[in-house]
Amino acid sequence: MEQKNGSSFTGFILLGFSDRPQLELVLFVVLLVFYTFTLLGNSTIIALSHVDPQLHTPMYFFLSNLSFLDLCYTTSIVPQFLVNLSGADKSISFGGCVVQLFMSLGLGCTECILLAVMAFDRYAAVCRPLHYTVIMHPRLCALMASASWLVGFVNSLLQTVLIFLLPLCGRNKLDHFLCEVPPLLNLACVDTTVNESELFFVSVIILFIPVALIIFSYVQIARAILRIKSAVGQRKAFGTCGSHLTVVSLFYGTAIYAYAQPRNNYSQDQGKVIALFYTIVSPIINPLIYTLRNKDVKAAMKKVLWKDCDSR
Repeated sequence: MEQKNGSSFTGFILLGFSDRPQLELVLFVVLLVFYTFTLLGNSTIIALSHVDPQLHTPMYFFLSNLSFLDLCYTTSIVPQFLVNLSGADKSISFGGCVVQLFMSLGLGCTECILLAVMAFDRYAAVCRPLHYTVIMHPRLCALMASASWLVGFVNSLLQTVLIFLLPLCGRNKLDHFLCEVPPLLNLACVDTTVNESELFFVSVIILFIPVALIIFSYVQIARAILRIKSAVGQRKAFGTCGSHLTVVSLFYGTAIYAYAQPRNNYSQDQGKVIALFYTIVSPIINPLIYTLRNKDVKAAMKKVLWKDCDSR
C-alpha cells in the first residue's frame, strides 16, 4: 500500500469519473437532486405507513422496511460521492472504506431477501386471501423482516473481512466511486480465484434463490389472477403486484450484472454505470412506483394533506 513520508497507509483514492471533469459537475447536480427526492420519497412512505391505520398491513410493514433500507443505503454512499465530485480530493480513509463496504453490501443483500419476502406476501394475499391474516401474522412478519436484515449483514461481515485480508501491495487507486467488492478484488496483488468462487457461490444464494422464489410466487399469482372473473378484481391484483414486480426487475437485473458475472468479463466503466443505477436510481424509483401506482398510498397522502389543510 502507498506510503506517505514513511507513514503507514491511510486510505484509498476513489477515481470514479475523475477522467471526465465535465461529467462530474453534471453528476453532482443530478445526484444532489436525486438524493433529496430519495430522502423525501422514502421518508413519506415510512411516515404514511405509521400514521394511517389503513396502511397497518403486512404489505406496508415490509414497504416501510424497504424505504428505511433505501434511506440507509443511499446515505452510506451518496454523501461521500458528493464530496469527491465537488473537489480535487478523491480520497476515502481506510476505515471509511471498510464501513462503506460493510453497510452498502449489508443493505444490498438485505434488500435482495426482503424483496423475496414481499413477493411471498403478495402470493399469500392473492392466492390465499381467506387465510391471509392467519399466514401473515404480525409475529411472522417481524421474524421474516428481522431474518432479512440478519442474513444480509452476516454475509456482509464475511465478505468485508475476506476482502480486506487480501494483500494490495501498494495499490490504493480504486477505479470506482465507492468501495465495492469487484473493484477491490481487482486491486489485490495475489490470485483471487478462491475469493471469486466464494463470491459467485454467495451471489447464487443471495441473488438467484430469491429470484427463483419470486418467479415461483408470481407464476402462482398470475394463475390466480386469471381465475378472477371480475375485471375490477383483476386490475386491482395486477396493480398491487405490478409495482413490486417492477421494483424487483430493476434491482435484481443490475445487481446480477454486477456480482454474478465472471471477473474477466467485468468492465469497470460499465460497472460504474450499473452501480449508479442500483445505488442512486433504484432508491428514488421505489417510492415513485409505490405511490404513483398504489391507490392506498395516494389516498393516505390525500387524507394527511386534507387534514393538514383543515387544521389551518
